[in-house]
Amino acid sequence: MNHFNEDNTAQIPALKLLINLGYQYLTPSEALQMREDRESNVLLTSILREQLKKINTIKIGSKQADFSDANIERAIHSLKDIPLAEGLVNASNRAYNLLRFGNALEQSIDGDKKSHTIQYIDWGKPENNVFHITEEFSVMRTGRKDTYRPDLVLFINGIPLSVIESKSPTIKIPLKEAISQHTRNQMEDGIQNLYVYSQILGAISLTEAKYATTNTKEEFWAVWKEKDQNFIDQLPEIINVDLTKETESKIFFQNDFRGNFDFLNYKEKYEVEITPTLQDVMLYGLFSKERFLEIIKDFILFEGGIVKKVARFQQYFSINKIINRIKPIRNGKRLGGVIWHTQGSGKSLTMAMLARKVKDTVKNPQIILVTDRVDLDRQITTTLQKVEIEVINATSGKQLIQLLKGNGDFVTTSIINKFQAAVNELASNPLESPNIFVLIDEAHRTQYGVFNVNMERVLPNACFIVFTGTPLMKSQKSTAQKFGGIIDTYTINEAVADKAIVPILYEGRFAVQDVNQNALDRGFDIVAEDLTEYNKTELKKKMNNAGLISKTDQNIYQTAMDISRHFSSNWGKDNTGIHSGFRGMVVCPDKLTAVKYKKAFDLIGKVSSEVVMSSPDPREGNNDVHSSEASEVVQYYNLLKTKYGNDIDKSIIQQYENGESIELLIVIDKLLTGFDVPQTIVMYLCRKLREHSLLQAIARVNRVYAGKDYGFIIDYAGIMHELEEAMETYTTDEDQTELMDLQNTLTDISQEIAKLPQTYSDLINLFKTLKNKNNIDEYINYLSDIALREEFYAKFNLFAKILKMALSTVTFYDNTPTERIDLYKNDLKKFAGIRVAVNNIYVDNVSFAQYEKQLQKLLDQHVITEEIIRLTEQIDILDTETFNEELEKVVGNRAKAEKIASATSKYINEKRDTDPVLFKKLSELIKQTIADMRADRLSDLEALQKLKDIRNEAIGTKASDVPETLNHKKRNIPIFRFLQNEQVEKSEESTLFLDELIAQNEIVDWHKNTDILNRIELDFGDYLMDIQGFTLEKADEITKKCIEIAIANK
Repeated sequence: MNHFNEDNTAQIPALKLLINLGYQYLTPSEALQMREDRESNVLLTSILREQLKKINTIKIGSKQADFSDANIERAIHSLKDIPLAEGLVNASNRAYNLLRFGNALEQSIDGDKKSHTIQYIDWGKPENNVFHITEEFSVMRTGRKDTYRPDLVLFINGIPLSVIESKSPTIKIPLKEAISQHTRNQMEDGIQNLYVYSQILGAISLTEAKYATTNTKEEFWAVWKEKDQNFIDQLPEIINVDLTKETESKIFFQNDFRGNFDFLNYKEKYEVEITPTLQDVMLYGLFSKERFLEIIKDFILFEGGIVKKVARFQQYFSINKIINRIKPIRNGKRLGGVIWHTQGSGKSLTMAMLARKVKDTVKNPQIILVTDRVDLDRQITTTLQKVEIEVINATSGKQLIQLLKGNGDFVTTSIINKFQAAVNELASNPLESPNIFVLIDEAHRTQYGVFNVNMERVLPNACFIVFTGTPLMKSQKSTAQKFGGIIDTYTINEAVADKAIVPILYEGRFAVQDVNQNALDRGFDIVAEDLTEYNKTELKKKMNNAGLISKTDQNIYQTAMDISRHFSSNWGKDNTGIHSGFRGMVVCPDKLTAVKYKKAFDLIGKVSSEVVMSSPDPREGNNDVHSSEASEVVQYYNLLKTKYGNDIDKSIIQQYENGESIELLIVIDKLLTGFDVPQTIVMYLCRKLREHSLLQAIARVNRVYAGKDYGFIIDYAGIMHELEEAMETYTTDEDQTELMDLQNTLTDISQEIAKLPQTYSDLINLFKTLKNKNNIDEYINYLSDIALREEFYAKFNLFAKILKMALSTVTFYDNTPTERIDLYKNDLKKFAGIRVAVNNIYVDNVSFAQYEKQLQKLLDQHVITEEIIRLTEQIDILDTETFNEELEKVVGNRAKAEKIASATSKYINEKRDTDPVLFKKLSELIKQTIADMRADRLSDLEALQKLKDIRNEAIGTKASDVPETLNHKKRNIPIFRFLQNEQVEKSEESTLFLDELIAQNEIVDWHKNTDILNRIELDFGDYLMDIQGFTLEKADEITKKCIEIAIANK
């Protein structure tokens, strides 16, 4: 005999626990008798009939009457004869509505014939319902004469509301087999007439357990984790309660599938105290009587009439936490807070279930769901409609006000700009009801800012509940406390462990590029010839930071080729011509680059693709080469309109999701958030993303889908460091330290806001000598001095920063007179205008957009992308140790060498002006080393070591080739090298002479003061001519270059 079959290991422990929870055990023969001895009938008809009579009465005024026997039979008939012709889920929806809302039946009372609702379950008084459990429940298959026999079936009032399959943990994949059995049972030739009533399905195997609802695909079956400590504490005692002898006799000796051996094995097992298993946790968590009723009533939804969904454990507990939090009214309002559930864990459905439960808990609530983008507003509105929640989308501020003032039994959705119009109109007449609930999606995003405060002012007693799929970054931690603190968290680590989302694998790739540096430098000097040396340096920094190299035509083509090969070989059509069905996304920095990628993909011809973008920017005077006004963008957008009609996005998304005509979706900002197509398996990142933007983007690939074990991020933009930083925040649990940090953040904000009057006075006092403070010309003339301008910029920036912070807190509005706030706002606007005008006239900041087109052409001409190489193996983004060892994980010494060369070259380009002689030498050494490695004149290991030495020399602060007397000042080292390169005798003495000249004139912003620069230039030029014997022209050339180097090292 087998001690470890499914019966002994899983089924009997499950029976014991459920019986101890109050389920009355029925032998299969007893159950069949109650089914009118018909295996085609799955209702315990006699029990249902008795319960319908017990829990239902008709109340008319002070009178009560029973439902007639005829109506009792009609109610049974309505439940029993649900047609399956339109599919299992449709039939299940009809059955659910009968269970949830009852059945309206006509009955005459004292001659007055009216409709009265008969309930199948007493939701208000759980103790009035009866609970049964049976096993080996034989059900006649549809159109067949044989039966299927589920292991366990649970009944409420004789209605089979749960089906459980148990398997032995000793078999290879027990839960997979149990779920497979459920799937088989729900086929058209199976036993759909049983599953039409089932609300929770279980798959158990003692040490494992999962649950789902009707018609759920295998990949969406979920684990249950208990978060109620009382349940956890009570479970050991409950599972160790002995069954009555009568019940034991029925289980072991009144069934033809058990006998004395099973009984002895059972008794031996329970002689000692048993520790709860994961099976016990799930069964107790889902099927304790009141919990089972609650989940059926409040936590099951039908989406679009075709998908039935049951809450995951984190949704159940977070919603109940919110409900318990909002029930009491303290000081005229209810307490809200923040729900942080990682992306992909069902945030939209959590909102829908919450809205439904709030309506059942609070009398006449007004529920408003606010998002910050039109596409997200449309998405959440559609989601609510799909799950049969009555929703109205407010399309104007006026309509929103009417909805807020009404008592409609619906949820209102809106975007922040519509809400802002309502806020403005309600400012003088706030709505003070505590029954207004504002659900906000991703409220940490900057778009909300002051708007959050305005909402709180016009809805002073409203309850604000924030939902976020990404963590609050350090700069946003006050958001949580503003709304009432963290209510519940569900991190990415938990979601991956629970298989609610798939893990994401990261792979870094690198474009090997050859730069004609001399030609590029000459071209740059021509483009920037009208700029001062300081602004040339600034332009070069902006050029390096703008990522223009990644936008060159060659780089786009080579990257598109690499993407095409990668996608087609992994997820394209196989040898038989069958496509995998998976999709990918390509993330680009701007619209022009996106269009160029589309053209490259089409030219290569390995993958089908399409671009999703907003309409071109119609503003005149937009000179940005990568702006949406670029002719290529406008032409392509017009092509999209011709091809897809007016609703371009909707048509493209439908084809991407449902057809094979679009394998890769090329995106910029659209669809990086709020876009869920589970077939999306890979994201190719061709632009830098950070913090929330990065986390929300990569979550597009973490959705669960059949055959999808992982999501993939292929990185061409070099975001590994940003990803590591973001993931550290993403995976952090909210603990006491985090809450302390929130409190400290709030304290810091209060202290900062207290500085506002002084910072305002400091700014105003800067201009106290001006006679006409309404004349902008006076300000411009007054700020002609660079030192004054720098002081103005600093004081204005500080004032603007603190005012913005103040305007985001309700206490500032409460404690500051309106006139004072208006003064601050008006002067902020005034000085912002002055800053723009002054900057335009004195050109303190160079406009990158003005030069971008010319610089991009330079790079197209002088930068060649030779190939794309793989930098890293595929790394799980949750593997923090691996990310901390980034360089050690790159593939092979050559890839390491290429990466070091690239990083060092970038550093040299940014710092070239600080030490032109050294960096020119090092740049040439890098080129030669890489060339030698590629030509096999150096081994990969030798090249790697040589490049490490070059890198160390580039970032070193001291230099062995420079006299010790010069090492104490940063600028002296490169000036000495330059003078030596120019064959200046006594280079050390000359360097010290120049250093002394600069030190004598080194006031604030000396490098921007023309008089000082002229004085230094004159004195050092004279020195070079008189002491060193240089000609006027050569002395002038050397002097100018030395001063440039000194400025670059300021």
